[in-house]
This record gives sequence, structure tokens and C-alpha cells, in this order.
Amino acid sequence: MWVGCENMAKNEKIRIGAVVSEFNYDITSMMLERAREHANFLGAEIIKTIKVPGVFDMGLAIKKLLQDKNIDGVVTLGAVIEGETEHDDIVIQHASRKIADLSVEYNKPVGLGITGPGMTRLQAEERIERAKAAVEAVVKLYRNLEN
Repeated sequence: MWVGCENMAKNEKIRIGAVVSEFNYDITSMMLERAREHANFLGAEIIKTIKVPGVFDMGLAIKKLLQDKNIDGVVTLGAVIEGETEHDDIVIQHASRKIADLSVEYNKPVGLGITGPGMTRLQAEERIERAKAAVEAVVKLYRNLEN
């Protein structure tokens, strides 16, 4: 059972926190919109959102949400677009490792809704719907491990 969720009735909505990168916000804001819609469709709700400068900066915000007893899981939303250097590879590798570590540390699901690396802006726009998969991962994992 997830920490802080032992008193949650089966019919209550799963409470999700979202961490959203402001870098490429024209894309990530649409990802957040899709995530909210899909959460509601799945019987969940994004109840708190924290915006961070970039994907690399997500760790502390994720940790803060995971520490909140009113949050059952977290979804991360970002778009790491390829530049002229390998910076995008470094950002996504370190962020994804930290996200996985925090999920295990706090015993709550964290959905990886970060697209990239190595993608163009057009590819990032085409992947906006991937935010729904991150929400779905949080909801499914929460439900499967709740029992």
C-alpha cells in the first residue's frame, strides 16, 4: 500500500501532482492540458502543478510532491529538443534516473512524460499526446500496487 493512501476509499479519485517544464512551454502546456483530460477520463485528478525552469530542475519539485500525503503519484511533463551539442542527452539521462530513484524512495508512482532526447521541435509537437501515457502509467501502477 502506498504511503499516506491507506485511508483512501476505492471510489475516490487518484490524486496526482504534475511537474511541468517551462522550457518549450508552448509544447509542455499542451501536454499538461492532455494530462489533465486523460486523468479525469481515468478517474484521477491532477490536484497540484509545479512549474520548473527545465527538465533538469524537476527533481526537487517531484520530491516535494511525493512528500505530500495528499498526492498519490506524480507525472512529469517536458520536451527535451535536440540542440547543437549533446546537452539534451545529458539532461534526459540525469532527469530520468532521478525520477526513478524518487519513485522508489517514496513508494509512489512517477510517470515519465518527458519526450526526447534527439528530437526536433516538430517531433516534440507530434509527441504531445505522450503526456497521456505518463498519466496512465501512474494510475495503473497505483491501482495495481494498491491491493
